[in-house]
Amino acid sequence: MATINLNIDAKKDKALKVLSSVNNLPSVPFVIQEVTKVIENPLANANQLGEIISKDQGLVTKILSVANSPLYGIPRRVATIDFAIVILGFNHIKNIVIALSMMDTVRKLGDKNFDQKKYWLHSIMTATTAKRLADDLGYTASGEAFTAGLLHDLGIPIINKYFNKEYLEILETVKSGEASFNTAEAELLGMTHGEVGKFLIDKWNLPLDISDVVEHHHRPSEADNNKILVSLIHLADYIVDTLNEDNFEWDDNFELDESIINTLSLGDREYLDSIVQGYKSLFDNQINSIAN
Repeated sequence: MATINLNIDAKKDKALKVLSSVNNLPSVPFVIQEVTKVIENPLANANQLGEIISKDQGLVTKILSVANSPLYGIPRRVATIDFAIVILGFNHIKNIVIALSMMDTVRKLGDKNFDQKKYWLHSIMTATTAKRLADDLGYTASGEAFTAGLLHDLGIPIINKYFNKEYLEILETVKSGEASFNTAEAELLGMTHGEVGKFLIDKWNLPLDISDVVEHHHRPSEADNNKILVSLIHLADYIVDTLNEDNFEWDDNFELDESIINTLSLGDREYLDSIVQGYKSLFDNQINSIAN
């Protein structure tokens, strides 16, 4: 066992050196820098923020699509970015912009071995489910839940891009039934996709809460900080895996970390399962709205 651990540690060191030396790792999108400047300016107003976001019409369309999605839970139709800012607030809009801009940046890393459409669907469904869960369970920072949910699997396309040989070996190992994705990642790369994603989140100097979620979203019991947010994203991920028949392959054989039952005060496993089924109608509506 000690030999195996040493081997994994050596592979991890090698992987970190590769990531540290890669000059073309995605940089923080320009729109995030501009939006952050406006939000941190106490004299800024909704019009100024709207003007910056409106420079990217693709981003505007995505924000309005998110705001009007069934799981997001806004009762009124949001037709303009200015109204979205008013109804959601500066910080909430900032969280959405960060998440969507980063996802767009990562999208450019895809290739024929990576199903970008399925990755996006899984990510947006986890994000909107996490936002709804946060609201329903009384977690005040529901915007953070959306951002963390959208970015939780950020490490997967990074592995595909910069460790493609290991990526293909991981897929083959899992397909053969020899190991789960997390186990195969650790054994073949020395790092899980959670650890790889955390590296990029930290490189972009994003909040610690998001970093913790990305690193521990499969095993929230191992998180030292922000256990509630990590557990929320784990539950959202589990709900998406349970309710989506055509799920993202990286969550095949998803294992629920039952520590979240106590962390989120859900009583017992039976009650948790009833919560999952309680989201089915909203989930189906959300899938249909994205498909259409």
